[in-house]
Amino acid sequence: MPPKKRSSGATQSKELKPSAEGASPDKKESPELNLKKHRDKDAEFVTLCKSLHVTDLVCDRAWVLWKTVQDSTDEVTEVQKKLWGACLFVTATDMDASCFTFTQVLKAVNLSVKQFVALVKKLDVNLDTISTKVNSALARLEKKYDVMLALYQRFEKTCKSIFALVPNGKERDTMRSCWTMFLLAKGRALQMDDDLVISFQLLLCTLELFIKRCPSELLQAPYTVSKVQSPPTRTSRRNQSRAKPRPPEPEVDVQLLETLCKENDCNTEEVKNVYQTSFSAFLDSLDLSRSPDFPQVNDLDQQYEEHYLKSRDIDGRLFFDGDETVLAPKLEITQVERTPKKNLPDEDAVLIPPQTPIRAAMTSIQQLRGGLISSGDQPSTILTTYFKNCTVDPTQDIQKRLETLEQVFSQRFAQAVGPRCAVLGKQRFTLGVRLYYRVMEELLKSEEKRLSVQNFSKLLNDSTFHTSLLACALEVVMATYGESSFKTGGYNSAGGDPAETDVCFPWILDTFSLAAFDFYKVIESFIKAFPTVTKDIIKHLETCENLIMERIAWRTGSLLFELLKQECESGAAVEQVETTASFAQPLQHNHTAADLYLSPVRPGLRILPPDSPATSTSQASSQATTQPASQSSPRHPKSNSLSLFYKKLYRLAYMRLKTLCSYLLSSHPELEPIIWTLFQYTLQHEYELMKDRHLDQLMMSAMYAICKVKSVDLRFKTIVTAYKNLPNTNQETFKNVLISEGHYDSIIVFYNQVFMQKLKTNILQYASNRPPTLSPIPQIPRSPYKFPNSPLRVPGSNNVYVSPLKSPRMSPSIMTPRSRMLVSIGESFGLSNRFQKINQMVNNSDRSFKRTHDLGSTPKPLKRLRFDVDGQDEADGSKSSGDSTLIQKLAEMSSTRSRMQEQKMKEDAESKKE
Repeated sequence: MPPKKRSSGATQSKELKPSAEGASPDKKESPELNLKKHRDKDAEFVTLCKSLHVTDLVCDRAWVLWKTVQDSTDEVTEVQKKLWGACLFVTATDMDASCFTFTQVLKAVNLSVKQFVALVKKLDVNLDTISTKVNSALARLEKKYDVMLALYQRFEKTCKSIFALVPNGKERDTMRSCWTMFLLAKGRALQMDDDLVISFQLLLCTLELFIKRCPSELLQAPYTVSKVQSPPTRTSRRNQSRAKPRPPEPEVDVQLLETLCKENDCNTEEVKNVYQTSFSAFLDSLDLSRSPDFPQVNDLDQQYEEHYLKSRDIDGRLFFDGDETVLAPKLEITQVERTPKKNLPDEDAVLIPPQTPIRAAMTSIQQLRGGLISSGDQPSTILTTYFKNCTVDPTQDIQKRLETLEQVFSQRFAQAVGPRCAVLGKQRFTLGVRLYYRVMEELLKSEEKRLSVQNFSKLLNDSTFHTSLLACALEVVMATYGESSFKTGGYNSAGGDPAETDVCFPWILDTFSLAAFDFYKVIESFIKAFPTVTKDIIKHLETCENLIMERIAWRTGSLLFELLKQECESGAAVEQVETTASFAQPLQHNHTAADLYLSPVRPGLRILPPDSPATSTSQASSQATTQPASQSSPRHPKSNSLSLFYKKLYRLAYMRLKTLCSYLLSSHPELEPIIWTLFQYTLQHEYELMKDRHLDQLMMSAMYAICKVKSVDLRFKTIVTAYKNLPNTNQETFKNVLISEGHYDSIIVFYNQVFMQKLKTNILQYASNRPPTLSPIPQIPRSPYKFPNSPLRVPGSNNVYVSPLKSPRMSPSIMTPRSRMLVSIGESFGLSNRFQKINQMVNNSDRSFKRTHDLGSTPKPLKRLRFDVDGQDEADGSKSSGDSTLIQKLAEMSSTRSRMQEQKMKEDAESKKE
C-alpha cells in the first residue's frame, strides 16, 4: 500500500517537551514557566515564552537581553515580537537550554530562516550582545538550511523525470515518503549532515530504493526500462523446495543506479560505496534491507520527528509542504546571468539562473577526477626514475608513509563525517595520492630544468616535504568536494580542540600533526605545478596561506617561533625592514618548495654557493649541516622559508591596513605610513605578541594607538564597525582576544592590558619631536599566483579581454558574463544603440555599468561600547561629553559610511579597468 499523506500540521501539533536537565544549569528550577514570577514583563512576551516551553531562568535572561536591545535599537514596535523570538533563541543557545527547536521559534514569530538569521545578526549592535557561541550555532543552521534547500530543489526536479502523474496523486505520497526517509537516513548516517556531496549521493540511494519498489505505472522512462531490464536474482535449486519463496532483491540495482548517476552527473562508484556502507546499514536498522514493501510512512514520520526534536534545528519535511519558514529567498536581477537574444531589445533579455550548488559541485568533482584519469595510484615511470636516481631511494619510505597516513586520514574522516564513512575517506585519500604523485612529478621536472640536476635525494627523503605535499593534495580534494572551508576563520576562539564534525582547514594539519609553517612552504609551488588548477582552488589555497600567516602559524609550540628564536640568537634581526624597491619585487623569484624545505634550519650556518649549475640540491643542502660555524661569514644568511614568510606577511598586513585606513582615515592620509611603521615594528621586534593571537588584533591596536597620540578622534567602536566589513573577517577576532594564559576578552581589554603596556614607550615616541623613521611602504600586489586561463587584454584596447574556452563540457550559463552584454561575432546584432553602448563601455574607463554596492547597508557605529572597562567609552578612560553625544554619533555614522562607499566605488572602478 502506498504511504498515507502526512498532515502538514503534524509538526506544529507535536511540541517538544521541556527537559529539566537541559533547560538550565540550576537543577532545582522547575521546567514549567511560573507566570507569577513574570508579572513585571510584557504579557505577550510571557505568552510567547510559554508557547515555546522556556524555563523561568531563560525567560528572565531573555527579557534582560530584550531591554538591552530596546535601549540600543530604534523603532522596535513593529518587529517587537520577532525581536523577542530572537532574544529567546540567543539566550537558549547560550545556556544550552533544550526548550524549543529552531523551526518552532520561526513559526512562533512568523519568519523564514533567512529573515530570522538577518534579524539576529542585526541584534549585534554591541560586542557582547551576540556571543561567538550563538554566531557559530546560527552559521551552522544557515549552512544546513542552504544544503537542505539545494537538495530538495534537486529532489523535486529529479522526481519530475522519474514519477508519472496519476489521477489519485499516489506519486506525491511516494515522493513524500522518499524525502522523509532520506532526511532520516541523512540524520542517522552522517554526523556532518551539512556535507552537500555525500548527502546528495545518499539521496540518490534513497531514490534507487523507491524506484525499484514502485509500481511500473508510477514511473517514466528511462526508469521503467531500467526496472524491466534489471536481471532477476537467481536462487539455487537446493533451496527452491524450502520454505516460502521470499522475493529477495539485489542489494543495489547497478543499472538503475547508473541511470540516476548519469542523469545527475554523479560518479557511480562513489554512490555505490555510499549505498553499500552508510545506506545499507541504515536500512538494516529499519529492517528494510530485504523487505519488498515500502516502509510505513507513519513509522518513518515518527522516527524522523524524534530525530528532529533531538537535534533542535530545522524540520526538513516542511520543504515538501512548501512551508513559509523554509521558502527560498527571491532571486534578484543582480544574481542572474543576463543573456540577450538576437535582435531583441534589452528589456526582452532572457534571464538565466546561475548554476545550482549541486551542479557546481558535480562539475568541480568531474573536472578533478577527469584531470587525474591518467594518473595511477602508483608513481609513474618518470617519477620512479627520479626515485632511482637518488643516492638513497625513497620508494619504500614513501609507500610506508602513505599506508600509515591513509589509516589515520580515513579514521579521522569517519569520526568527523559519519561512523561508516571510512570507505569514503579512503576514496578521498586515493584521489589525493594521485594528485600528490602528479604534482610531485611536475615539481621535480621544474627543478631539473632550473638546476640541471637529477639527484633529489635530500628533498625526496624529507618526510615533512612529502607529508606537506600530500596534505595539500588532500585539502584540494576535500575543497573540491565541498567538505573543507573556513567557517571559523581557521581557529578556535578559546584555543580548544575543533569540533569532531568540522573538517574545515586546518583540520588536515591536525590530522597529520603537521606544522602550519611547513604546510605553508609547499603551497606556492603546488599551485604552479597543479596541471588543471582552477580559480576556485587557487583562491582556496591562497586563503589557507593567508590564514596561516594571520594566525595558525602563531600558535603556541609553532615551528615559526623556534626559527625566530634561532634568528635572534644568531644576532640577526628578524627580517630587516626592506627598501621600497625590494618590496616591489615579485615574490616568485626562485622560491620553490625545494628552496624552502632545504633552506638552512639554523640561520648561523652558511650555505656555500654550488660549484657549478650541475651541483645537486642534496649536495648544496648537505653543506648547511656540515659547514663549521667558525667558518661562517659575519653576515648570517636567513632561512629562505622564514624570509619569504615575513615578506608575504608584511604585504598581507599592509594590504589589510591600507583597506581599513581608506575606510576610516581618508581625511588623514599622513597617518597611514605612521600606523604601518608601528605595526611593522611590532611584527619584527615584538612578535611574541602574535602568539595565539590574530594579525588583525595588532593592526587595530596600532591604528588606535597612533590616532590617540596624534589627537585624531577615532574610537575603537568605529574601528570595529568598519573592520566587520573587511573581507574574510570573523567576529571572534575582536570578541575573543588572548589576554593571559587561558583568559580571553575583547580587543579593548587586550589594548589596555597587553598591547599598550608592551609598546607604550615606542607609541609615545610618535608624539615627540624626533619620531621613529618611517618603514618603507610595500606595494600592494595582485595575487602572487597566475591564473592559467585568465582573460587576456586585447593589445591596443581599453577594457577589452579575450577569455579562452576551458572545457566543452561546461554549461553555457557558466561562461555567460554576468550583467554584461553578450556579443556573438558573425551574427546579426540588431539595433544600432547596442554598438553605441559597446563603444561607451570600451572608451569609458570608469564605465557606467556599476555593480550594486555591497556597503550600501553599512552597519552604523555602536551606540555604546558596552565591552569597555567599567563602562568607559575609550581605552584611556575618557568619556563623551553627553550633550553632543547624539550629534557625534550621527557624524561618525555619516563619515564612516561615506568613506567606505567611496572606497568601494574606487575599487569597483579599478577592478573593471583591469
